Amino acid sequence: MTRIIFSLFILLLSSVAQAEPLPTEAFGLLPQSEQVKLSPDGKKFSYLFNYQGKTLIGVTNIETGKNHFIVRTDNQKFKIGWYKWANNDLLLVSADYPVQRGGLKYTEARLLKIRADGTGTVDNVLRLKQKERSPQFQNNIIDLLPDEPNYILMALDLKIANRPDVYKVNLSSKVSRKLVYRSKSYISHWLTDRQHRVRLGYGRDETKIFYRLHDLETDEWRNIWEYEIFDAPDITPLGFGLNPSHLYIRAIHNDRYAIFMVDVSSKQLIRTLVYADENYDIEGSLIYSKKTNDVIGVYHGEANDAKHFFDPDYAKFQQALNNAIPDAYNNIASVSDDENKYILFTSNPQSPGAYYLGDRKEKRLDFILDEYPLLFQKSLPGKTKITFKARDGLKIEGYVTLPYDDVEPKNAALIIPHGGPMARNYGGFDWFSQFFASRGYTILEPNFRGSSGYGFEFEMASIQKWGGAMQDDLADAAHWLTENYPVDKQGICILGASYGGYAAMMAAVKQQDVFRCAASFAGVSDLEYIVRKARRFTNYKVVKKQIGDDSDMLEQNSPVNFAKEINIPLLLIHGDKDRVVDVYHSREMFEELEDLGKQVEYIELENGNHHLEIEANRLKTLNAFDEFLSKHLQADTKL
Repeated sequence: MTRIIFSLFILLLSSVAQAEPLPTEAFGLLPQSEQVKLSPDGKKFSYLFNYQGKTLIGVTNIETGKNHFIVRTDNQKFKIGWYKWANNDLLLVSADYPVQRGGLKYTEARLLKIRADGTGTVDNVLRLKQKERSPQFQNNIIDLLPDEPNYILMALDLKIANRPDVYKVNLSSKVSRKLVYRSKSYISHWLTDRQHRVRLGYGRDETKIFYRLHDLETDEWRNIWEYEIFDAPDITPLGFGLNPSHLYIRAIHNDRYAIFMVDVSSKQLIRTLVYADENYDIEGSLIYSKKTNDVIGVYHGEANDAKHFFDPDYAKFQQALNNAIPDAYNNIASVSDDENKYILFTSNPQSPGAYYLGDRKEKRLDFILDEYPLLFQKSLPGKTKITFKARDGLKIEGYVTLPYDDVEPKNAALIIPHGGPMARNYGGFDWFSQFFASRGYTILEPNFRGSSGYGFEFEMASIQKWGGAMQDDLADAAHWLTENYPVDKQGICILGASYGGYAAMMAAVKQQDVFRCAASFAGVSDLEYIVRKARRFTNYKVVKKQIGDDSDMLEQNSPVNFAKEINIPLLLIHGDKDRVVDVYHSREMFEELEDLGKQVEYIELENGNHHLEIEANRLKTLNAFDEFLSKHLQADTKL
């Protein structure tokens, strides 16, 4: 009944005020619910719940309906990254803490444990013994060991930095753990097979990636692959099949990343192609059956439901869900060990997402949680996939989002480049672009060259190419938009975060004839600083290979060095606790522009991180963007 009353309230509210834009809170509040998961026995489900700027983990007893919260954070002392059910009674929580030691700023990840019934306290899984070092990453679970529910396997570098040993950790004890495998040179990650044996170690020696396999027949470790980072063959191990000789990998096939099964019992490492898409990379992880313990599919962002099942029974069940909820993205987010109960996440253009509890025996599907309740039953404009040709003829994909039907559209648009740059945009709901569409703007999110998802060669176009052809693609996207949509070519702003923020600043330097204004959140302004700061971290040579080490080139592609040439309005926003792109980048850019009397605004977010995970900062950022765009795109930009 509560749900029905709430729904009617939203409908009545929209009927009397359709012309008014939705409040910033409809998009800027953290998702009300996330990461909904079933306990192994299917008797309880848990979820992240965001309320009044705080994030909580809730647990609901399905039979009784009783609900309680067991973990709380304000997202400032620490942020919950992910959590898992260790067994039916215990949850493991990965928490990210911003730290500063010895002049270095970085994030420390810790693993917490808490009883699902809320009794007891939230404790660190890792309790250091005398003379043990404190690892930066204390959350590296290798295997949950379902046959031993009170134990897990973890990789921890307690003795030598960046040389993790494998430990069997007793979750019922505060200090009990047993060494399983000693560290090996340069191995930073470990992988078990489905029989829970440590089988694969992989890592990096400066810029060389290598993989070592534990051979079951000889009981020895042997090298199976090695290559230079950002070069072919670029192999990623995904996991073992039920057959311990079957290792699934992602590797290049006709310039696209595909899924192969490798017979590791063969010295020749014979590959069998399992799944490929001739147009897109397969980027996701493997999907396992809880009942058979074998691989049944893989996540694929370009599939209709972001999944492709190899197993016909699971494919049939997925199709049944699609028939029951047509024209929607339907994703089974969690299942019980017997695979009877499941959590379904579903969304469509009329809904950004909701969670349902399914029961296969009873053939029931019951609503449990919304993601964005303030957008409930609001008809949202979907993303339209488009293609255009860059000036050199390269085909570029992107997504266009049109203004909301019930707001007055502006004859103005935003080009929003993604971060990374070796990342990409997808179709489907996202709160960021939807916010600007609700304000009447047309949005184009281009997957410029250097983006992931379109093949090895396409992605590697980002290596040491910041400010070059990738930047030209954004101007070409703007030109294409004005030719195909009712957008004034004098009414386009570029706005982005992280690498997208860099691209916005670089556009203010190089593309003032295309963009009327530019806005950056957590953007990179100084490439030389990025490389210089990396000297104190283990990825220094990787950073040099990715961005470059030619000082002249880095200087020429750093917008902070060309503040004098910027003559369009620029907005800079940055969190003071950003551990990915240091706040230095926006502070220096602002000071350079302010000293020259340029049109620049700067907002620094207190305790802000790189991902806008503090709700007050997210709202402040959206409102600042909205005000900035209204100021510089409002005049003569309405239809």
